[in-house]
Amino acid sequence: MALLDGKVAVITGAGRGIGREEALLMAKQGAKVVVNDLGGHFDGTGESRSPAEEVVKEIRAAGGEAVANFESVTDFKAAKRIIECAIDNFGKLNIVVNNAGILRDRMIFNMTEDDFNAVLDVHLRGTFNMARHACNYWREQHKAGNLLNGRLINTSSDSGLLGNAGQSNYGTAKAAVATMAIIIDREMSRYGVCANAIAPVARTRLTIDATPQTAATMPPPKPGEIDRFSPAHVAPLVAWLSSDDAKDVHGEVFRVGLGMVWLMRGWHTAAKITQPGPLKFWDPVELGMRVKEELAKGLTKKESLSEVLSGN
Repeated sequence: MALLDGKVAVITGAGRGIGREEALLMAKQGAKVVVNDLGGHFDGTGESRSPAEEVVKEIRAAGGEAVANFESVTDFKAAKRIIECAIDNFGKLNIVVNNAGILRDRMIFNMTEDDFNAVLDVHLRGTFNMARHACNYWREQHKAGNLLNGRLINTSSDSGLLGNAGQSNYGTAKAAVATMAIIIDREMSRYGVCANAIAPVARTRLTIDATPQTAATMPPPKPGEIDRFSPAHVAPLVAWLSSDDAKDVHGEVFRVGLGMVWLMRGWHTAAKITQPGPLKFWDPVELGMRVKEELAKGLTKKESLSEVLSGN
């Protein structure tokens, strides 16, 4: 049996890049796939049915089963229709991969309200919309005795986990969807659901067309070499997390790409400053001296995106 035989998956933003690779591999592994993609530009404008339709053609040509869906994840009711598309076409839903995304990079002093709202609408509101309807469906099915072993995978980013200048909208949303996966897992594990998040490192439209400074750090492969920045390196982890074999993986965040997987830790205590003697109110100057002493130890040294891209 293939890893995902009998499973039904919805993958948003599956017409290109990471989502496309996830759809192709998961179909190859036996899943029936709803290829959702609005087909817009990287900044969220425009729409086209071609990207989703082309991926469906590829899956079917390889002997798999897939249908295209063109709804926008930003619309609460449309997100429900995406979930229903899987159920109507394939009889059930086991897997949701929240991958749809756009970019509108600006430094904070230049960012418009529309730039901020548009990015959060797709990444954060869209992820919520899909998760909300999927989790309601899985909970109701579980209560009815139909155990579907739901899998939710949110797509985060190092922009949110590490921080990246010019992306206060995108990074904020990506940090939030990682946390959302952790919270949803705590709420839904009793219903047989596993929720996790990934932070991909890959060459896509968002890294090539929208962020030329990042693109410069992702050189193309030399002739005969495997492309270390290919989004195809991301898909295997997502396929495995979607499987029954990952039933004990709960609320984790992984960086994935370059042929590697990083197991991430979120905010956690690196050091603690305590008062000597009985509790009192800190003197601000004394407290500041203690904070500087701890910071000087380097325990909170920031991991940089350039270190990640170098593969170190």
